[in-house]
Amino acid sequence: MKVGAWALAALVLVVPQARAQDGAIDSGNTAWMLVSTALVILMTVPGLVLFYGGLVRKKNVLATFVQCFATCALVSVVWMIAGYSLAFSPGNAFIGGFGALFLGGMEIGSTVGTIPESVFMTFQMAFAVIAPALITGAYADRMKFSAMLVFNAAWVLLVYTPVCHWVWGGGFLGSEGVLDYAGGTVVHINAGVTGLVAALVIGKRLRYGSEHFPPHSLAFSVVGAALLWFGWFGFNAGSALAADGRAGMALAVTQIAAAGATLSWMAVEWILRGKPSGLGLISGAVGGLVAITPAAGFVGPASGLAIGLIAGVACYWGANALKRQFNYDDSLDAFGIHGVGGIVGALLTGVFASASIGGVPGLIEGNAGQVLTQLWGTLATIAYCAAVTWIILFAIRKTIGLRVDEKTETVGLDIALHGQRAYEM
Repeated sequence: MKVGAWALAALVLVVPQARAQDGAIDSGNTAWMLVSTALVILMTVPGLVLFYGGLVRKKNVLATFVQCFATCALVSVVWMIAGYSLAFSPGNAFIGGFGALFLGGMEIGSTVGTIPESVFMTFQMAFAVIAPALITGAYADRMKFSAMLVFNAAWVLLVYTPVCHWVWGGGFLGSEGVLDYAGGTVVHINAGVTGLVAALVIGKRLRYGSEHFPPHSLAFSVVGAALLWFGWFGFNAGSALAADGRAGMALAVTQIAAAGATLSWMAVEWILRGKPSGLGLISGAVGGLVAITPAAGFVGPASGLAIGLIAGVACYWGANALKRQFNYDDSLDAFGIHGVGGIVGALLTGVFASASIGGVPGLIEGNAGQVLTQLWGTLATIAYCAAVTWIILFAIRKTIGLRVDEKTETVGLDIALHGQRAYEM
């Protein structure tokens, strides 16, 4: 009974109301959410564009840029047409309704809480944009551009949108008390697991394992990671949907966790490899940002540091030992960082959640059942995401094909798919 009461409290605190609510618009909250929305969009373009673009080989830089840029445009339209409605319109425990197709019914005075519904919709659109953009890192250097577009559109509607509804739109995971403040389950586990499935289905890059594929520009990647870190404050603190104390705490623990993970990844790499690499530092930072995302509105500074320190070590293992052990080609470690970091963060949310911050206690405060609830949400997301992703990829492979041919992959996607190069060779 006690666990059930806390689950109900979590639902009230976490899940935004599913469509427009009558209420006065608060100018301060609205101003913060306008800024937060812009920050989350900045995470994809230019943040992820530069982060991923610097990690691939020179012959695939433009193609990587274009994948992220095109995904931003495509998913924005898909979200406007149907994604938002299916995620947040009243429906059932598994999917929303059709009441807001093409954003029908959204007027200038429509509100969600104390902010305009148009701002809430665009904030959620920015989340929907970055999720499939993250996945592109798993199959970098080898997926057809046409297949990528079809896959991203289908994935947003059939995978991202239902899971978003389950957690934030009034669906069964939210109603059962699963805590996900800003997208650990909805964005990162979803994208990371999808990336792993895509890497397995599409197969390894040519000469993977026998040839070294060094990043062409770590300078690009460091700048991209810095933009991701900066934008993440909108991602996490913006999920309060208000400029208040909870947003401030989410901002603080985001910074602390990212710093902790940077240091713990650096320490492990220094011990095991003799030198702390620049790529390691930025990978650790992103891993910490991923792991704190589900917990940001539920934990305090000390817990944020603990989550960051654990995440840095876990993501180092995911991007190195785990990938080597199972010999799959997750090109830019979409699963190793976002999948592993998202899973670690979701489970640790159940450990460190504080009733004084988010209204729900975790294991440390005597509510051991919250860890099991988090585990249930994680497993449900993994199972659904993996199964539906495989079906989408199988259908695309049997129709228009998934992968470029060997000649295209050898020449490079820039010139073969787009007729241009980022650099003169």
